[in-house]
Amino acid sequence: MNGVAFTLAPVAAAPSAEAVVRAVGLTKLYGETPVVKGIDFSVYRGECVGLLGPNGAGKTTTLRLLLGTAHPSGGTLEVLGLPVPARAAEMRRRLGVVPQFDNLDPDFTVAENLQTYGSYFGLGRAALAERVPVLLEFAALTERAGAKISALSGGMKRRLTLARALINDPELLILDEPTTGLDPQARQLLWRRLRELLAAGKTLLLTTHYMEEAERLCDRIMVMDHGVILATGSPAELIRAHIEPQVVELFGPRAAEWLAAEGAGRAERTEEVGESVLCYLHDERPLLDALAAVEGLRFTHRRANLEDVFLKLTGRDLRTAS
Repeated sequence: MNGVAFTLAPVAAAPSAEAVVRAVGLTKLYGETPVVKGIDFSVYRGECVGLLGPNGAGKTTTLRLLLGTAHPSGGTLEVLGLPVPARAAEMRRRLGVVPQFDNLDPDFTVAENLQTYGSYFGLGRAALAERVPVLLEFAALTERAGAKISALSGGMKRRLTLARALINDPELLILDEPTTGLDPQARQLLWRRLRELLAAGKTLLLTTHYMEEAERLCDRIMVMDHGVILATGSPAELIRAHIEPQVVELFGPRAAEWLAAEGAGRAERTEEVGESVLCYLHDERPLLDALAAVEGLRFTHRRANLEDVFLKLTGRDLRTAS
């Protein structure tokens, strides 16, 4: 986006070996309680990295450390080549942030929100006159430029928050659950916009509870729980490394009973979830053949996905901590 023209045009870019985030032994204690426990990770220029974990895993604290709003208790952290928190203020001028909850100014119009935020980065009238129309078009909000925030739908507010995060042409974009609460149409549009940013060479780090979102967008995923990183890899790599490739799911009160009596040995691993039984296998055909002869027992067959990996690594217990 820098240079003579302010655009979001795709460029010939691919993830590089240049780390824009590098954490070594990163630790955070609250009192004597460790929340982030000596994690090592990097984010490379041009890639999209997903940070996944259940509530209380340490994701939010990790983001706060990256932003310099929380100080580490140990380890080292560099973001955009700058030590954090020592030079966090300087680093944040080169960063874009989409928070979990929209914090748009309700007293300003759509365009005024972008203009005011841009002024915080020292952008003058000429630069804003160039950037704001491009970002309004990117967010599909050109016709709502003069609207108040209260007149926007949830999807519109989310797109405006994303556009606002791009006003300073950031080198790294951090997104905290960017599509939570959006309807499917709004989520799909936001996904398209994020893919466009990746095509334009931007670097993205996001948290999400939507496994489909992580599989669609992320080049690489870090699964975190209890303050440690449990696994790292592309979605396909994580599935291959941690889960059987085929899943047959049996539904209803008879599922566990039938599997114990008739299906024993046909599944390599099973998990009971409510009235359903998930069977994980490398070869699904024997189990499917047996089920085809059973009346009144519902079942589905699918390939293993990232959600299966996530639940295997972090468990199925409901978490209430934020």
